[in-house]
Amino acid sequence: MIQAIGLTSAPRRNQRLAVDDLTFEARPGRVTVLLGAPGAGKTSALRLMLRLDPGRGVALFRGRALDRVDHPTREVGVLLGDVPGHPGRTARGHLRMLSAAVGVPADRVADVLDVVGLSGLADQRIGDFSRGMDRRLGLAAALLGDPHTLVLDEPAHELSPRETAWLHGLLRGYAAQGGAVLVTSQDPKEAARIADQVVTIDEGRLVADQPVAEFARTRLRPRVAVRSPFAARLAHLLTVEADAARPAPGRPALEVVRESGSRLSVYGSSCAAVGEIAHRHNILVHRLADETGDTGPVAPLPRADGRRSEPAALPPGPASASTAVAVAVAEQAGDDGAEPAGQSGAGPGSPAPTPSPGPSVRPVPPPRPLPRLPAPDPAWPLRYELHRATGVRTVWTVTAAALVVSLVVAVVLARTGTPQPRLFTGWPVLLPLPPAAFGAGLIGALSFGQEFRYPALAPDQGTVPRRLGLLGAKLTVTGAAAVLLAFSSVALDAAAVELLYGDDAIALPADWAVALAGWAGLTLGCAWAGLLAAGLFRSTALGLVAVLAVPTLVVPVLGAVLTRPAARSLIGFPERLRSAAVVQWPSEVDQGVSTALRLVSQPVGWALALSLAGLLGAYVLTMFRGRPR
Repeated sequence: MIQAIGLTSAPRRNQRLAVDDLTFEARPGRVTVLLGAPGAGKTSALRLMLRLDPGRGVALFRGRALDRVDHPTREVGVLLGDVPGHPGRTARGHLRMLSAAVGVPADRVADVLDVVGLSGLADQRIGDFSRGMDRRLGLAAALLGDPHTLVLDEPAHELSPRETAWLHGLLRGYAAQGGAVLVTSQDPKEAARIADQVVTIDEGRLVADQPVAEFARTRLRPRVAVRSPFAARLAHLLTVEADAARPAPGRPALEVVRESGSRLSVYGSSCAAVGEIAHRHNILVHRLADETGDTGPVAPLPRADGRRSEPAALPPGPASASTAVAVAVAEQAGDDGAEPAGQSGAGPGSPAPTPSPGPSVRPVPPPRPLPRLPAPDPAWPLRYELHRATGVRTVWTVTAAALVVSLVVAVVLARTGTPQPRLFTGWPVLLPLPPAAFGAGLIGALSFGQEFRYPALAPDQGTVPRRLGLLGAKLTVTGAAAVLLAFSSVALDAAAVELLYGDDAIALPADWAVALAGWAGLTLGCAWAGLLAAGLFRSTALGLVAVLAVPTLVVPVLGAVLTRPAARSLIGFPERLRSAAVVQWPSEVDQGVSTALRLVSQPVGWALALSLAGLLGAYVLTMFRGRPR
């Protein structure tokens, strides 16, 4: 069960609240539709429930707030937006990456692909998918963790009638198994076809919370749609004859509404009656059809005490048999967006349109539940990050480009007698960073941002411990890639220079170990600076700007400070540290501390250390300050 209590979005200057004190619930075994026009606040309400946007109120999933759930992605399956993943990944690779994040076995991928009908397209790239296939893949990602609740944002938007019928069958079958389904929609006729409970909102506020039968009776009305070049004359004749005739008992009075142009909407009549009047008066009619019209949001009637009457409570339990079958409907195109009769089960002159089964499709069962979920594994962020980094060609392309550019520059620098530290790293004086360090910074900047586009990971994004775990995994994987890139570039540059110019060109300096450690530290620092800046600003471009800002802005400022005579020195710090320690460590540790101090004492070392500390602190502070209340 989902219980949303007092959801209110954060106020913005000169703008109304997107969600204002919204309270409703979605019960298990039923499909609940959150209905509203575009801009009514449906998506904002879902993001507040998932703690993705700041605001007030609470959403309880089976009585627990999302940050109290051990594994949110196993409790809530989410589909937000139309972008399911990176276009360069295959469907199987994308779901394997997400399964590592969710913490479920890889065998689950085959199960959900089979449920959504993508088994035959598992190895096709996501970028080649149609809109319907994208939506199926998004549902497969939402079902990975075998969740008890599905939260879907307009999943049937712009889908074909066939895809819509399949989706409705899947959701009905999932609810029939006892799951809670919350779906947003802007089409009241679709809500009447699929929902057990309809929650109508407008401008972020609750308008009505009704069972589907009451919703259909109060909001959807049968009408006759007429298009004629003589619409005004026909409307006058219909009104005159309706005034002259007395309506039958129990039949609503005739009502004629002028639409834009040559269109009329006639309520309380039938196609036969309207056509007979037009024929009798020789009026040309271009269109005459029975439809179900939407009268707009209708709030419950006030009671005698002035309070709104509450809709009758629905008994808990699985959906009724009459609504357990999905409805396959082929909607006819109409300029007014109304639905022809027969699609909603409302005949002409009927008092209220009641959804009928119509042509049915075979109910789609939900995926098989996992026999036993594995115990919590702290290594899931690391596995996810490895799948994310190696699943597309971007990281491999950047690495290869950095190595090739470094190799070419090193060969050119070898002819000019460049000092060996810059020669082996391919770092000319004119460039602020060597190619390998810039490539590592680009890899770090590309590491963040994709999680905010994966709807399946949305429940995990609002909790600080999980985001810190993900940050640690990204720092580990990106750091390992940066160090490997640094050593590979030095090895390739040295091998190419030796091959072209002989052994004399690659004579190692006496402090080659310190130089190599400094080179690895520079590349590592650039990668982490790009990663933290991209995570802080959620922008790859700003991550690269932060990488370039270290050598161009921070290093000159610190260089000017460090060139001044110092009143104190760190000479002898390793010895003082050894004497103060309780446990004596090997002498190699003293050499490591001395090497680290030598590296940090350089302007570049100070700049990287300060930049990384500032970016990390700002990222952690942003996570804590951005938590919804």
